[in-house]
Amino acid sequence: MNYIGSKHKLSSFIFETVTEICGNDLSQKIFCDLFAGTGIVGRNFKTHVKQVIANDVEYYSFVLNRNYIGNNTALEFEDFLNELNSINGKKGFIFQNYSEAGKAGRNYFTSENGQKIDAVRTQIEAWKKTSKITEDQYYFLLASLLESADKVANTASVYGAYLKHIKTSAAKKLVIKPAVFQQTGNTHEVFQQDSNALIKKIEGDILYLDPPYNARQYGANYHLLNTIAKYDTFVPKGKTGLRDYYKSDWCKTGEVLKSFEELIENAHFKYIFLSYNNEGLMSQKEVQTVMERFGKYTLKTKKYQRFKADKTENRNHKASETFEYLHILEK
Repeated sequence: MNYIGSKHKLSSFIFETVTEICGNDLSQKIFCDLFAGTGIVGRNFKTHVKQVIANDVEYYSFVLNRNYIGNNTALEFEDFLNELNSINGKKGFIFQNYSEAGKAGRNYFTSENGQKIDAVRTQIEAWKKTSKITEDQYYFLLASLLESADKVANTASVYGAYLKHIKTSAAKKLVIKPAVFQQTGNTHEVFQQDSNALIKKIEGDILYLDPPYNARQYGANYHLLNTIAKYDTFVPKGKTGLRDYYKSDWCKTGEVLKSFEELIENAHFKYIFLSYNNEGLMSQKEVQTVMERFGKYTLKTKKYQRFKADKTENRNHKASETFEYLHILEK
């Protein structure tokens, strides 16, 4: 999934730094990914630690993590996916409000793919209500739908806007592909809570923080994934069809430092790692000042090329040199 702030390219840097500080044997450690997003970091640690605790306030993120982190034993899914991929389309909520030829005229999906999403989402919910699928299978199928739909979305990157004309990748027929997770002998926990509230209720060994860096709210940028995941009834707002969304203090200049300090103070973890970059609302010095109040502080820096999508329909990209900071606290 094309995701703002994804740590996919930095996952090895993060893993190597954590093992350098905490030791190579993490098998008895509890690892918490408090702002999990798509779960990339938690997935990277899942087979190495005793338990992963994953959390994110957004529901689409909860669905992804409930599958990739929460599921840990083999599931039967082939017959279900085959049925979903052969199902006839349905002119439902996504078609009418977010598809080409829908009544709202929002070109997030082609007409065919919008109808397919409606039919698949309805079928998954029907299976759940009749207990034809387990809770684990439900989140597996839902995660598979979210990721597969995202691949044919007619956007430049996020869902803050759709493209006027259908691009090549969005014109492809939607195929639901399996969101395959790693199997482990251990169980894991997944939450959908405000991070500053949850931190008071959990404890462990390694806390990884990857909060929003800037003023862009994830609930707005990925509103359509929440809509597909929840499949609830509401009146879409404005040109882009927004739903009401959670507004994080971590995206507010006047609130972020207070939220950060409160979280660090309430964290019952020995090791805390914070991913942030040089474009963030908090400066490196501000983060250092807070962390040094609670223990030993160190900093790792990595320079990398981050690509930004141009706001044009031809999908050109430009490289942006960014410094990724990994702030480390031993409490």
